[in-house]
Amino acid sequence: MCVSFPYTSKMRKIIHIDMDAFFAAVEMRDNPELRNVPMAVGGSSDRRGVISTSNYEARKYGVRSAMATAHAFKLCPQLVLVRGRFEKYQEASAIVFEVFHEYSDKVEGLSLDEAYLDVTACPLFNNSATLIAQDIRRKIFDRTGGLTASAGIASNKLLAKMASDLRKPNGQFTIAPHSVNEFIRTVQVEKIHGVGKVTASALHELEIRTCEDLQRYQRSFLTQHFGKFGDALFDYCRGHDERSVETQHERKSLGSEETFARDVGNFEEMRSHLVRICEDIREALTKYSDRKVKCLFVKIKYLDFKVTTIERTMPVTVENFLYLLEERWARDPRPVRLLGAGVKFEDTPPVSQLRLFDDLQALG
Repeated sequence: MCVSFPYTSKMRKIIHIDMDAFFAAVEMRDNPELRNVPMAVGGSSDRRGVISTSNYEARKYGVRSAMATAHAFKLCPQLVLVRGRFEKYQEASAIVFEVFHEYSDKVEGLSLDEAYLDVTACPLFNNSATLIAQDIRRKIFDRTGGLTASAGIASNKLLAKMASDLRKPNGQFTIAPHSVNEFIRTVQVEKIHGVGKVTASALHELEIRTCEDLQRYQRSFLTQHFGKFGDALFDYCRGHDERSVETQHERKSLGSEETFARDVGNFEEMRSHLVRICEDIREALTKYSDRKVKCLFVKIKYLDFKVTTIERTMPVTVENFLYLLEERWARDPRPVRLLGAGVKFEDTPPVSQLRLFDDLQALG
């Protein structure tokens, strides 16, 4: 365990670690014949399964996580599909997190293969977060039998996450405090924490594609169009993020929502918006494959800002989300300002939940 020492500086040192194609990497480690062929871990196409993780060979063909397996085979007919072995992934994850805790007691796990570390108070390597990240990645490789990780180093979680994507796979990138303004300007809005496909589409309609574009708008304008998230957008596009590394955090729910530029009073239009929101949910759920869904919910905010929510214990399908929307809206069929949906998790993670949205066809 890294021994911490008191510090007074407000500047934090955050590392975001993301394992490279984690599930697929474990399978390739245990079966070398899979290393040089396009392969993926996921559910079978005849059961309308989805891809959980693909290796980098498969990604060259466009195969991605959360994609319907049937569509993945259309993109890459020679794809080798492997059924998940969750106990093996848990075993490798436990080793990875043991390494994390050797450098900091402030570790926020986001999933089996991803975490934030606050190393502000770690004296190793003269408190160089860049060198600490290098050493973490080296130890992970040695102790897991060759699994690689990518890292981002910055003064906050937002930037660290962005940085870890820049040198994948098996690399790292540091955003120094003095270079934040220059770095953030050209970042695409899709890279901002919390911006999914629906929000990105709404931003694009406003001709906002980069953080520099977003910086031109006042906070009041963004909150008017995106609610509370508009507040965060105003800060995030400037590289500001005050979120701390939450060591005891366990996510209770996951969702996505859309604030409309104009109130929507037509059910079919709302239905199409909800299908896109479900796409965001399905993609996000692949990061929580070890969590069991307790119930689904749909949230509506009317033109007078009245908010109502309906939830039910039922399987995670687009059809069930649409059923909840129809039931709730039928009771009060007025124009809608905001539409959201999501899932709530059980308190205790189960052994496995790899086949997310297995009963769904690809969303068009």
